Amino acid sequence: MGIELTALHWIYVLFIVFIIGFMVMRRDTTFICIVGIFLLAITATGSLSTSISSIFNSFIFAITELLPTIVVISIIVAMSKILTKTGINDVMISPFSKLIRSPSLAYWTIGIVMMLISFFFWPSPAVALIGAVLLPVALRVGLPGIAVAMAMNLFGHGIALSGDYIIQAAPKLTADAAGIPVQDVMHASIPLVIVMGLVTTISAFYFIKRDMKRGTLTYSTGIKSSSTSELLPSVNQLLLSRTQKKLFAILIPILFILDVVAMFLLDLQGGDATALVGGTSIIILLLITLVSYKNKGLEKTTSYLIEGFQFGFKVFGPVIPIAAFFYLGDSGFNTIIGDFLPKESHGIVNDLGVAIASTVPLTKEIGAVTLTAVGVITGLDGSGFSGISLAGSIAGLFAHAIGSGISTLTALGQIAAIWVGGGTLVPWALIPAAAICNVDPFELARRNLLPVCIGLAVTTIFAMFLI
Repeated sequence: MGIELTALHWIYVLFIVFIIGFMVMRRDTTFICIVGIFLLAITATGSLSTSISSIFNSFIFAITELLPTIVVISIIVAMSKILTKTGINDVMISPFSKLIRSPSLAYWTIGIVMMLISFFFWPSPAVALIGAVLLPVALRVGLPGIAVAMAMNLFGHGIALSGDYIIQAAPKLTADAAGIPVQDVMHASIPLVIVMGLVTTISAFYFIKRDMKRGTLTYSTGIKSSSTSELLPSVNQLLLSRTQKKLFAILIPILFILDVVAMFLLDLQGGDATALVGGTSIIILLLITLVSYKNKGLEKTTSYLIEGFQFGFKVFGPVIPIAAFFYLGDSGFNTIIGDFLPKESHGIVNDLGVAIASTVPLTKEIGAVTLTAVGVITGLDGSGFSGISLAGSIAGLFAHAIGSGISTLTALGQIAAIWVGGGTLVPWALIPAAAICNVDPFELARRNLLPVCIGLAVTTIFAMFLI
């Protein structure tokens, strides 16, 4: 069970503290991340040239990992721009405008719809599917974009992904590592997911309402653009006739519904599902642009794509350095720097999790707290999934020593890892929702922090009674 912690592990921990500190002080983290990458590289290799090269290589690795998300967000934004420019968006959202008449209704409606879609197809395609349609409605009734992004995060990347009851990728990984049937983990996670979900979303809703009343949360809070007009439907609606707008307003949801059907019938998940949504968005962009601009449609298609990619890379620019640093905590280390970790190492982050688990006394209370801590730490790499196998294996060891609670401990570690790393706290993991809502991912992470921490604390205490 013992793991040799080297200088690389301690440097990594030190810079995690620095990065969190910089975020709390609302300072940019790019410089500190680059310094961290350099120090990890030079400590491992002892070579100045290799260490300098590692900074560049870490950026390339991060961009490669993030590229599918960057591309789909860019395409969705390009499509959204033509929808608002032509006025199709106005026609599409009119039915929702009648249903959603207040910020409170907008928060809960968007959250629940996001959760339901995410149960079946995971959150990334769900963000793309509902963001373009429901965001303008929420903005019109007075719910700030940052609050819309919070609802998407907490219900989709939090509740739906941490339980993962339909696709079952998460409970399969943790169950295999713990050596128990996947049904045991799923059954044990149900009360934990319910408690975590209720506490977190209600806490977030309370803070949103409180800050809106105080005036500290407004329409412009967290917005990346210098102008809020980018988020509002355009008044230029002369490119299409009223009949054409109605036809497209009907066609677009039908196409996305067909995507949903195809995902279900063809068992498309994760990246495959996101790619289907992205491809459909390109086709929609082409159709609308060619009909709207006629003989200028070819040039306008390229123009909208350029706008979309400019937006995508502008949003992801600040995220790439911090992602580059945190990827070194997992599989990225060997790819970027080389094989310099101890022979028994499973990556810096996993090593730290094992070290914590091996140095604490074994009671059910300590076991619950430790599994939550291990989940949180392994979630820092931003995937949410890379560390849940570790959580499962540690849960198995703890349960053997305690004499009970293996399913609950496994589920608890899974929930903690995915809530932190799956897209509610780690900035690059919550990029899709932030990008769709055009808000700062770091501000979104700060807004999510307190509700998620409250949820984790309550859920951990609740788990102690179930072990």
